[in-house]
Amino acid sequence: MAAGFKTVEPLEYYRRFLKENCRPDGRELGEFRTTTVNVGSIGTADGSALVKLGNTTVICGIKAEFGAPPTDAPDKGYVVPNVDLSPLCSSRFRSGPPGEEAQVASQFIADVIENSQIIQKEDLCISSGKLAWVLYCDLICLNHDGNILDACTFALLAALKNVQLPEVTINEETALAEVNLKKKSYLNIRTHPVATSFAVFDDTLLIVDPTEEEEHLATGTLTVVMDEEGRLCCLHKPGTHFSSISVLNM
Repeated sequence: MAAGFKTVEPLEYYRRFLKENCRPDGRELGEFRTTTVNVGSIGTADGSALVKLGNTTVICGIKAEFGAPPTDAPDKGYVVPNVDLSPLCSSRFRSGPPGEEAQVASQFIADVIENSQIIQKEDLCISSGKLAWVLYCDLICLNHDGNILDACTFALLAALKNVQLPEVTINEETALAEVNLKKKSYLNIRTHPVATSFAVFDDTLLIVDPTEEEEHLATGTLTVVMDEEGRLCCLHKPGTHFSSISVLNM
């Protein structure tokens, strides 16, 4: 009987649970799903991490390459994130060029990197105006069950903390880079941003760490990113038009 009611009236089915301050999966409204992380899971990457947030699974692999610094910022390197949402993780995604949701997620991660200053790009400069590190951060969703932004942010941070870069010097005679693979060092991680996502029901009720089904039924979603000092790094409200501003003050 309950399964039939959920199929016919899924939103009302959820509302009956929410009125009792719980959810169909047994969690309280402010309760996160179990989170696990496996660091260094890709042997061919310079840094990697696999994060599971409930059933949502994201793996981040980072490759470091040489590149010329930007002409307008000769003392900086690059951090280039890309989020891949393929049919592998959910049947609602299609093969081909990145869809809108993947592009939004990639831009979100880029904003987190820039606003939190998790890495200062000056630290990636090898020789001013000549050579810098380019960190390609590929975030691949293996299973999508909601809250992809929190999982991606966690996977990115864990993978960056796993990166070790070799010592590089410029030979003054040949002007070529010389790499010492025997001497490596970890990145200087400046901050530790944490993303927390909510689904909004009926413009007034917030539930944390929503599943894919909860995101689909909700009025909208809201993601807040803060660092360990409590500073706000990002506030993400995709396509959300809450009729009550009070939801942002909860």
